[in-house]
Amino acid sequence: MVRGGGGAVSRRTPAQNAELALLLEVAGTPKPGNVDREREYDDLRFEHFLAGAVGARPGLALAAEGERVGRAFERAVHGMADQSAGNTQFGALLVLSPLVAAAGDGALSRAGVRQVVDATTVADAADFYRAFEHVDVAVDDPPEGMEPLDVRRGSDAVPELERRGLTLADVMADSADVDGVAAEWTAGFERVFDTAERVRDATGPVADRASRVFLELLAAEPDTFVVTRDDPETAAEVQRRARAVLDGDEDATELAEELVARDVNPGTTADLVAGALFVALERGVEV
Repeated sequence: MVRGGGGAVSRRTPAQNAELALLLEVAGTPKPGNVDREREYDDLRFEHFLAGAVGARPGLALAAEGERVGRAFERAVHGMADQSAGNTQFGALLVLSPLVAAAGDGALSRAGVRQVVDATTVADAADFYRAFEHVDVAVDDPPEGMEPLDVRRGSDAVPELERRGLTLADVMADSADVDGVAAEWTAGFERVFDTAERVRDATGPVADRASRVFLELLAAEPDTFVVTRDDPETAAEVQRRARAVLDGDEDATELAEELVARDVNPGTTADLVAGALFVALERGVEV
């Protein structure tokens, strides 16, 4: 038996639960705009996410074993990318890596994850940048004057990181106002832990709970990936329509079909769901 955070007991290791969380996240349906077990894109299929989850597990295991979070994340991304679609779960792995590290220390709580984040180093930031060399990630252009720290430069940006002494926590804080995953890093993963409680308190198949909390998160705040990839207006529309689904005024499956057809992908919301599923599994949710 493996002891998880919060006093709960799991039969799986943190790395196994992280892999399972990725699998359950993509299996949940409907999740409007996202790949799930019933909907996919021509170049981004359900099977790619399954392969990405399996490939990421060795890197996640490093996080649980005490490896630096940045290094574990970079290795997880490298393994995830070992399938033909490339980037399937970059943001989810960025959510999971500090959570798995905290769980490996037996401290899966908001305070425990804050300690993991606060302990990150410049070397962790460098590994985060190197992870962008494995996959294409949709990001905004950097503000004027910040071009040397554009994450798309990968390793070429590392000397500037070192010159400025920026840790991975610093990098996340710099993006927290425009990126929902970075915001979780700086806020002690508040939305992740709150959502995990809702997953744990719900009933029914865990993948169905995942699709429900996906809609709840989507209705609560604009998805920052949609803001980046599309525009704020589209993100606001998706938020409004997710709320309409919860209110019974729209059909979730019809909205899912429409958003896939429009190529509108609320990826940040899916990333947070993956993190919440991991916490819920560590705290005793049974599959």
